Amino acid sequence: MTLEELGYNTGLAGFMAKNGLEAFAIGRVTAEHKERYIVKTEEKEYEAEILGNLRFTAQSRSDFPAVGDWVTISEYDNDKAIIYAVLPRKSIIERQTVGKRGEKQIIATNIDVAFIVQAVDRDFNINRIERYLTICNTSKVDPFIILNKIDLIDDSKLNELTENIRKRIKDTPVFAISNTTNNGIEPLKAIIEKGKTYCLLGSSGVGKSTLLNTLLGKELMKTNEISEQTNRGKHVTTHRELIVLENGGILIDNPGMREVGITDSANGLETTFENIVELAKKCRFKDCTHTSEKGCAVIAALEKGEIESASYDNYMKMVREKEFFESTLVEKRKKDKDFGKMMKNYKKDNLGKYKA
Repeated sequence: MTLEELGYNTGLAGFMAKNGLEAFAIGRVTAEHKERYIVKTEEKEYEAEILGNLRFTAQSRSDFPAVGDWVTISEYDNDKAIIYAVLPRKSIIERQTVGKRGEKQIIATNIDVAFIVQAVDRDFNINRIERYLTICNTSKVDPFIILNKIDLIDDSKLNELTENIRKRIKDTPVFAISNTTNNGIEPLKAIIEKGKTYCLLGSSGVGKSTLLNTLLGKELMKTNEISEQTNRGKHVTTHRELIVLENGGILIDNPGMREVGITDSANGLETTFENIVELAKKCRFKDCTHTSEKGCAVIAALEKGEIESASYDNYMKMVREKEFFESTLVEKRKKDKDFGKMMKNYKKDNLGKYKA
């Protein structure tokens, strides 16, 4: 397999040459298991770990390699290697880290297109689709909405769901598929291009791994049935993995996500909720919160039925999440800065005592 078939391009080659990295081998991270990585090169796959200096200089978890990254490596023992550097990323899909305030979790990197997979038979939720759209728009990744398991509903119900999506979400392609009957699979396959990287996003049980198996043409990823007791999906996929399809497309599967926390994603929100953002420009006050102010164009449009209340509520909720994340991030950075100053003074004082 060539590097180009893994998504390598002239921009990465230019960076390697400019920074004198030609002596290193280059590969793409295809899987991660607790800070141990599988890196695929032209010749083989390596089990890799990061260089100590890379770990020491990392300022946050995002400085570590992630699935989809291009990295420079050096072999040290047959199929083992050390990762020396992470090459520049053209896109990063990320969310708030669950349970950790002010931190981001990378879902995947160097993505061209995201498949937002939603099952039609269970907790179908347009609010959740808008969340995924927002993180895609923030990353400047092209989103496609995949309605899965359409064999479980009739055509009238499918038309209703599709129409509801298009009322709230403009200009985003919607594909309706069934992995059981293969209905809609061929049109989906037709849009997958050689050398481009696609990412599967969605909750547990929506059929991401089954879809990957369908596109791959064989049973690669383990799948499971929906729990009859809870009607919720089980976390079958436990890690992210990059796979090259027969037609040359590159696909990254992800564990199901019940929480899709919004980060500092102003541009993403503006793109997802373009109609609300455009209305906001007509508000009487520049700092309008769109909650109770007189002369608020957003509230006026809401009262007239020009925007859906569900979309408005979802937008306002994500704006609050973004603002909270940003304030938490500022607070965290201040604490880190104060700690850095304390350590610097501590070292300075102790060095002075040592010299004395």
